[in-house]
Formats: sequence, structure tokens, C-alpha cells
Amino acid sequence: MSLKLNVIVTSIRPGRIGPKIGKWMADFAKENSDFEVELVDLADFELPLFDEPKHPMMQDYAHEHTKRWSEVNAKADAFVFVSPEYDYFPAASTVNAIQTLHKEWNKKPAGLVGYGGVSGGTRAMQSTKILMNTVQLMPLPQEVPIPFVFNFIGEDGTFAPAPEVVQGATGMLAELKVWAETLKPARAEQVKKAA
Repeated sequence: MSLKLNVIVTSIRPGRIGPKIGKWMADFAKENSDFEVELVDLADFELPLFDEPKHPMMQDYAHEHTKRWSEVNAKADAFVFVSPEYDYFPAASTVNAIQTLHKEWNKKPAGLVGYGGVSGGTRAMQSTKILMNTVQLMPLPQEVPIPFVFNFIGEDGTFAPAPEVVQGATGMLAELKVWAETLKPARAEQVKKAA
């Protein structure tokens, strides 16, 4: 069964390090899983604060940026959200990215890679999971926190994770595969019933 994984960088802040971590995660997933992997940078979509006139459940999008965001995520079977922690909470861009869509997330598993200071993004990841549940994403219990993230950015600008991060990412990818394989037939059955 062919499975597609989107690794989504959700920070859009100037000077962000999310793309460095996202690139590492996408490359790691390509080398250590059977997923077809796409690195998706939220900044490329220029999503404004939720600006669609109709509810996302209707999938009747008026704006080109939303249509592109919908298309890239509708074709995925699983996700890894790479997200910072700001003030003990996920970035507003992370929340907006999830709330802009609805059905595109339904019955799909999601892993979380969080980064920040002492908590490694753990507090933000826990809040994000609550939001994910409401749009029927299935967030995994396994998450990958990266505490003191700047200690792992080299002089050349690349992210070189600690062994514990590699171990966590390996376990998360294995669980994502199990859940992606399990949920894909359920989504197909749901589409069949709706037709």
C-alpha cells in the first residue's frame, strides 16, 4: 500500500529555524520509512488568518491560497507537524493552518515534532493535539520534543539532532505507518458511503 507523508513546517516567522528541522525530518523519513515524503512549508502558501467565507467542512473555498493548501494536504495519508512553542503555546500560524481546513485532515494520523527551550515544545504539542482531535486528525501519543534547539544548529546552519531525537523520530514514523495503513481503508469506505 502506497502511503504519502507530508512533513509540514508551520512556523512563518522571519529568521525561523523550522525549515532546518523540517528538512532534517523529511530526509530522515525518506531514509527510514516506506512513506513517499513531501516537505511542505506553510510560508509558501501565504495563508492569512482564516479568511474563507464558508466553513471548511463545506470545502467550497473562495481563495487560491486555501485551494492550494487543501490540495497538498488532501492527497496525504499522514502528517508530521514541525512546530515551535511560543509562550507555552503553538504558534498562531500552526493553529490557523489546521483550522483553515477540515475534511482534508479527517481520519489521518499526525505526528508532532516540537522545538523550543527547556520544554522542547512539549506544552505546545499538547495544546495542538486538542485542536487536531476536533478536526478528526489522529495525533499520536508519541511526539518528538527538541529542547534547547539552538544547541543543535551548527555553524553551517544545519540541524544535527541528539540521539534521543533520532530515536523518538524512528518510533514516531513506525507508529505513523501503522495508523496510516489502518485508517486509509476507513477513509475509502467513508468516501464510498458518501457517493
